[in-house]
Amino acid sequence: QVREWKNEGSKRYMCTGRPGWLTVSLRVGKYKKIHKNIMINLMDVLEVDSERQVVRVEPLVTMGQLTAHLNPMGWTIPVVPELDDLTVGGLIMGTGIESSSHIYGLFQHTCVAYELVLADGSLVRCSPTENSDLFYAVPWSCGTLGFLVAAEIKMIPAKKYVKIHYEPVRGLQKICEKFTEESKKKENSFVEGIVYSLEEAVIMTGVLTDEAEQSKINRIGNYYKPWFFKHVEKYLKDDRTGIEYIPSRQYYHRHTRSIFWELQDIIPFGNNPIFRYLFGWMVPPKISLLKLTQGEAIRKLYEQHHVVQDMLVPMKSLEKSLQTFHVDLNVYPLWLCPFILPNNPGMVHPKGDETELYVDIGAYGEPKRKQFEARASMRQMEKFVRSVHGFQMLYADCYMTREEFWDMFDGSLYHKLREQMNCKDAFPEVYDKICKAARH
Repeated sequence: QVREWKNEGSKRYMCTGRPGWLTVSLRVGKYKKIHKNIMINLMDVLEVDSERQVVRVEPLVTMGQLTAHLNPMGWTIPVVPELDDLTVGGLIMGTGIESSSHIYGLFQHTCVAYELVLADGSLVRCSPTENSDLFYAVPWSCGTLGFLVAAEIKMIPAKKYVKIHYEPVRGLQKICEKFTEESKKKENSFVEGIVYSLEEAVIMTGVLTDEAEQSKINRIGNYYKPWFFKHVEKYLKDDRTGIEYIPSRQYYHRHTRSIFWELQDIIPFGNNPIFRYLFGWMVPPKISLLKLTQGEAIRKLYEQHHVVQDMLVPMKSLEKSLQTFHVDLNVYPLWLCPFILPNNPGMVHPKGDETELYVDIGAYGEPKRKQFEARASMRQMEKFVRSVHGFQMLYADCYMTREEFWDMFDGSLYHKLREQMNCKDAFPEVYDKICKAARH
């Protein structure tokens, strides 16, 4: 298809032909309608190499599909981003994170090679040792350097359960101290926090294990079970700590049934026990279905009165960040997920030369701030995130100007490669693909 596009005279930019409503972002990109759509229907797990401990997959393989394939063989991947429908391609070209990222980094940091079809129609493999510039430039590039056709991801042995410890913490300073302390411990397989108000949170730490106390096993993935974030909130309300054993695949997808806490806005009675027992098997609705069926008016309403944002900030700025989120958005719960950010080349790396501990703050829901105005409030947030040398996940609405965008991200390697590989006529620049200012 790329060669055909060349023969036709390379008139328009190219993009993948997967319809915009299928993506797990709430944004529906306009570019699909005007760019040349290249159909990439590659959705298979290609090989599981237990000697090298690597799994080779195509870009449309989803997290649900991958864990279902690997777990029975005794394997899993180090970072399994939350929602079942997230694809490998999206997690590499965008980004992905999970509560194991304080050990392994972002999803891209667990990949050992990519295979891409470039603008000239050639197929290239890149890794830290071959075509390494391209290897480091691909993550976060949103398909603007080439089309991903396969990726190799590290595997680790899977265990049956996650032994999870819930601890309610009160007081902003205490929350930040406890969360930072747990995130630095490599003996924790998983660390996450759910912040229910500026002064209240539950911090969860988990370890992988094959043994479990039968009385403490909680199969949270069963359709009639309470939504996970509501289950966690009980520990806060009862002011008690607790230990449970969750089957590991159910742990990986613990926020899937309630789409974190987004479903409470879509089905307000969804966590009611009667609803769960009778209709729990029907949820969650696919995000793609919601996008496909929502009209323009509802989409606009969502955009103005609803926030779905992930901001990645250095751990040392956590307290300041939570205060800023409170003032500018006032959305609760907030999701906290720690990750290490290695000093690799590419668009996203820490300010110094060292690997640094960062935290992803996820805000999903309806802002309770009185004067919330989507554009102005988000620009304020973006400015704050740039000031602490943080990053905004690119699946979300982004209101930055081009200068501000390249102030947040390091474009040096990315622009060099776009020049070298003649991407200028083949793909839009990443900013033009994702930013509101560029698309409207």
